[in-house]
Amino acid sequence: MLAPLGNPVYRRLFAAQVLSLLGTGLATVALGLLAFELAGADAGVVLGTALAIKMICYVGVAPVATAFAHLVPRRRLLVLLDLLRAAVVLLLPFVSEIWQVYLLIALLQTGSAAFTPSFQATIPDVLPDEADYTRALSLARLAYDLESLASPMLAAALLGVMGFSWLFAGTALGFLASAALVASVVLPSPKPSGAEGAWARTTRGLRIYLATPRLRGLLALNLAVAAAGAMVIVNTVVIVRGGLGLDDRALALTLAAYGAGSMLAALTIPRLLERLPDRAAMLAGAAILALGMVAGLLVREWGQVLALWAFLGLGNGLVLTPTGRLLRRSAGAGDRPALFAAQFALSHACWLLTYPLAGWLGAAGGIAATFAVMAALAGLGLAAALALWPRDDPEEVEHEHHGLPAGHPHLAAGAVALGGGRWRHRHAYVIDREHPRWPNPAH
Repeated sequence: MLAPLGNPVYRRLFAAQVLSLLGTGLATVALGLLAFELAGADAGVVLGTALAIKMICYVGVAPVATAFAHLVPRRRLLVLLDLLRAAVVLLLPFVSEIWQVYLLIALLQTGSAAFTPSFQATIPDVLPDEADYTRALSLARLAYDLESLASPMLAAALLGVMGFSWLFAGTALGFLASAALVASVVLPSPKPSGAEGAWARTTRGLRIYLATPRLRGLLALNLAVAAAGAMVIVNTVVIVRGGLGLDDRALALTLAAYGAGSMLAALTIPRLLERLPDRAAMLAGAAILALGMVAGLLVREWGQVLALWAFLGLGNGLVLTPTGRLLRRSAGAGDRPALFAAQFALSHACWLLTYPLAGWLGAAGGIAATFAVMAALAGLGLAAALALWPRDDPEEVEHEHHGLPAGHPHLAAGAVALGGGRWRHRHAYVIDREHPRWPNPAH
């Protein structure tokens, strides 16, 4: 599991990720307290709007930012975005109007929407060995889950000795430390394949994504994850505090059970993927999420909720942890940032649908109706993934080219001439300039 940390570049990038996550977690707590100070009983409206702004930035900004990211060396870009985020959070304690919060949140999340896909696309370049990269994905998943537990506890400890505004300073320190660690390493900066206009660069990741069968299946799995995840994030407090009448400690333990399930998946994924293909593991995770939503209709006691939330966390981790492997396999190094940005945008588009749906249904129709609708969405995602992601999904695909001249560099690796300007060969297949569409399995 810890083998990737032997790589000095990855070790510093992982430390940068952890510090950035801790800072973001502190900002989440501080933002809630700031919203209450500014809006009082309407703080929920402020936070809900801030969350919507975050998702809109993630969906709309990531592909556009990545389209122009290659114009700046990747290390410099990541450092500048960390510095931007640090500057924005340092301004938050000084706001006096709610619209100022919305503006700064939009700037902060714009920086994150540009930073995260570029950072994620860097890791497979730093760790070209698939086994090491798989372990790195597990470490990243563990970092996310541990942050969700550690940040609230750290925030609580700090709030005991200082005002909440100082939590924003802690966030800025996290971003500044991340910038320093990124600046201390040399990062590859692969160029996109082929020269394209601005619109083509903006949509390139989306076009690669939708043209690749395994990624169309991944999009369906994103829906299953968002359906179950929104139920957990939005309605845990309703179930535990409202339905069961328990206290804040029970609420924290319930969310911790979900995180523990996800961490269990992250710990087991490297060995599991030595025995199973990605498709089997990820579909199993989606099945767990769909079945978990159905099981939610039957839970009546807190112990049952704890077990169900751990079960859902396991399913969540089984789907999300291997995602980077699919993206890595589905694009050349120069196109990976665009593809990671497409996944970032499309996955958050699913959350943009399920977050308000889970909240509105929970308030208007009750928790049972919400479980039923989310079960249907998760089941729809699972069924679509089964149909869209072929069972036979080799990395190397035999295919033909039409019209390439003899001596073309792409034909150098053992292409067989079929006559009439047709050539056949086999190699790791990705959508790029020479391969604009996925080959028909019949050919």
